[in-house]
Amino acid sequence: MKVLLSPLREVIKSLKASSKLVALVLDPFGAEAFRVAKEFDILSYIFFPGSAMVLWFSLELPNLGKTVLGEFRDMKEPIKLPGCVPVQGRDLMDPVQDQSDDAYKMVLNQSKSFHFVDGIMLNSFLEFEEGAIQALLKEEPAGKPAVYPVGPLIRIGMTNPVEESCECLNWLDNQPSKSVLFVSFGSGGTLSCDQIKELAFGLELSGQRFLWVVRSPNNEKSNASYLSVESFEDPFPFLPKGFVEKVKGRGLVVPSWAPQAQVLSHGSTGGFLSHCGWNSILESVVHGVPLIVWPLYAEQKMNAVIVTESVKVALRPKESGNEVVSCEEVSRVVGSLMEGEEGKRIRKTMEELKEAAAKTLGEDGCSSKALSKLVDNWKKGSISCS
Repeated sequence: MKVLLSPLREVIKSLKASSKLVALVLDPFGAEAFRVAKEFDILSYIFFPGSAMVLWFSLELPNLGKTVLGEFRDMKEPIKLPGCVPVQGRDLMDPVQDQSDDAYKMVLNQSKSFHFVDGIMLNSFLEFEEGAIQALLKEEPAGKPAVYPVGPLIRIGMTNPVEESCECLNWLDNQPSKSVLFVSFGSGGTLSCDQIKELAFGLELSGQRFLWVVRSPNNEKSNASYLSVESFEDPFPFLPKGFVEKVKGRGLVVPSWAPQAQVLSHGSTGGFLSHCGWNSILESVVHGVPLIVWPLYAEQKMNAVIVTESVKVALRPKESGNEVVSCEEVSRVVGSLMEGEEGKRIRKTMEELKEAAAKTLGEDGCSSKALSKLVDNWKKGSISCS
């Protein structure tokens, strides 16, 4: 990051000379650039794409790092963040689980930088994470930047003409309303060889309709496909022999990729088995699709805690002793979500959140008002610069 600060200075210098530049919006990984903003007397903001819980943890990490003895994963008592349900140390984001690792030091420095910006735009909304966001909106503790909950911001609509004729969307057109479970582990999630087979057997055993985006397995890393659209190998040979033929008609297996936003907005989609990335969660909420959560890496376990224990719009399968979810457990949780009483309750709650998400982005919604307040601050800065 430090290598990029010098070119950034030149860009801001040029913009400052030719326009009324009042603010710099940063990605969390570029938070150190707030120093450059201060050099030029402009405001600095972070757009935080994650949850309010993860933001709270990021803000608290510098203090927690000083007070927690040993590693977070070994803590016997859960961590209590303001307005959030308690979270076990082992469920915190991956980079903080080894304090001797460079990844921890990077995240710690990033978290320290958060306290020096003028504000943080949060991709969440009050009705979804009410307790955590209400706590963030308070002025205390001293030194905490202003927070503006402006979500849920998601990708909508077609951007690629190829998507319009996608096989899976055509297949969904011929399925009953809310009958299909969409199974996808995001752009980077991968399962082990054993887990792919158990998931396949479980989907077959459940008797439910499903659309599964499958990637080639990796026994070492759960994020082996991160930033790669295609599988490293053809994933179909790793499925149980004859699986695709057995489920033909009620199940469709597609390699590597599907247009997730369009699948979740489709009327035939009735559930989403997800790796629990925050974008995927928000897309589910906006489209009112209940969840089965299967967190793999990064902060996904924290996200799973939010949707299962706090908001209660998701089910989570239990691992067996060998850290593999059995086919029987897959079948049980899929059946529960798609046809069970618990699934009906979750679906009702998710429909209510869908309405709340639409309302908060409306003209008088909380997120729209938060964004307007932020823009007003920028306008005041523009006046002072003129």
